[in-house]
Amino acid sequence: MTTKTQKQRMLAGELYVADDPEIAADNRRISEWMDRYNATNTLSQPERQALLEEAFASVGAGCNIRPPFTCDYGYNIRLGRGVFLNFNCCILDVVAVSIGDLTQIGPGVQILTADHPRDPAERRQMLEFGRPITIGANVWIGGGALILPGVTIGDDAIIGAGSVVTRDVPPGGTAVGNPARLR
Repeated sequence: MTTKTQKQRMLAGELYVADDPEIAADNRRISEWMDRYNATNTLSQPERQALLEEAFASVGAGCNIRPPFTCDYGYNIRLGRGVFLNFNCCILDVVAVSIGDLTQIGPGVQILTADHPRDPAERRQMLEFGRPITIGANVWIGGGALILPGVTIGDDAIIGAGSVVTRDVPPGGTAVGNPARLR
């Protein structure tokens, strides 16, 4: 019987310990990349695109993330063609984050796959887990929105600025508020 590493447990969405040396090394690597990326205000979109391709699982043509940008690991992020993230976006990508073609994300948006046990005894053991987030194509997410673990946002949806998205949003839906509700 093989025992999974903490990283394997993390990627599978199982309980894991985040300060594991292998996971910490991955975070150190992306932190060094963020130092380089966040100093690219004067670079062209194609130059930034090349840097995104270094760090992310996949990056479609014509993507643009305006620095500063933060993430946990990078290798769990998949961007479709023409994705745009404005200043100060944060993606906690302990598991998969997928953002579809032509999606536009306003400044200060947080996409958070990381979650924590509800049981206080498990939290005392420094355990956490992740639930993937999927954002469809041609979605608009207004500035300051929070997308919480496990959420799926369908194609052509709109998320109002400052909304806290705790549940799935259907294709073409508009969700606003805290917690976000369909209009």
